[in-house]
Amino acid sequence: MLAWLDEAAAAFAAQAADTPRMVTKHIAGLTFQRPCRPGQIIKIYGEVDRVGKTSLRLNIEARRHSVYNGTQRVVVETKMTFVRIDGDGEAIPISEKVRQKYRDPKDFT
Repeated sequence: MLAWLDEAAAAFAAQAADTPRMVTKHIAGLTFQRPCRPGQIIKIYGEVDRVGKTSLRLNIEARRHSVYNGTQRVVVETKMTFVRIDGDGEAIPISEKVRQKYRDPKDFT
């Protein structure tokens, strides 16, 4: 499950930051709320929580989906931080366009 979360969140972070070079910096504590069994469908959702100079933090949630009744139950929730890197693996700034897109409206008050 942790590998799935990391892979899905990294893909989402790359999409949100408009760059293919994002690496995992931090995964907040995980508490598995429900079990997952082989053969069950797991859906992973994410949203941008915060964008910094070189990093972004995501809220990530994995849900167990029932094909029998269409319900979804949260399996695990966490926050994950990703950093934008250059070809040498050094942190570089996230574009201003991306930072503007995810800027918190409260920052303007």
